[in-house]
Amino acid sequence: MSKKRKLVVFIATTLDGYIATKEDSLEWLFKVEGDGDNGYSEFYETVDTVVMGKRTYDWLMEQDLEEFPYKNKECYVFTRSTLKNTEDVIFVNEDVTKFAEKRMNQDGKSIWIVGGGELLHSFIEEKLVDEFIITIAPTLLGNGIPLFKKGDDQLDLLLKGTRTFNQFVELHYEVKGSKNY
Repeated sequence: MSKKRKLVVFIATTLDGYIATKEDSLEWLFKVEGDGDNGYSEFYETVDTVVMGKRTYDWLMEQDLEEFPYKNKECYVFTRSTLKNTEDVIFVNEDVTKFAEKRMNQDGKSIWIVGGGELLHSFIEEKLVDEFIITIAPTLLGNGIPLFKKGDDQLDLLLKGTRTFNQFVELHYEVKGSKNY
């Protein structure tokens, strides 16, 4: 019997809990001295599917990239609009629970929720997230786009481990009561 795939959040945040400024800037992230790629390559090998919101996708497409960064992964972008799929992206407009149930029961590696905050909140509300790998930067923004939205959603977590990458600290949690734990 094969084990279900995990739905994992792998993201960086400021010490005060913001993933970007109000203007969608990540400049703060690149000012912090890390160590290599701060565990990104190692994590990236554990996933074969990435999921993101349309706002995150739009931000990504505005960057001066030589090629789509998730080219060798199955990539889904949640949107309320009807958009034509591209070579690299499948646009979806469906309930996160139905989406997750379809993919979690397929063979494969973990599924990565890339961002952003709105989409992540939807997955948290439905208690679909299995693990959080949150890298904290020693930066305070004071305001911006929060990693977690306010709400009545409570998740109990179990610390799996911590690592440091120079000035960054990675916290790895599994969600207690998750279908995979």
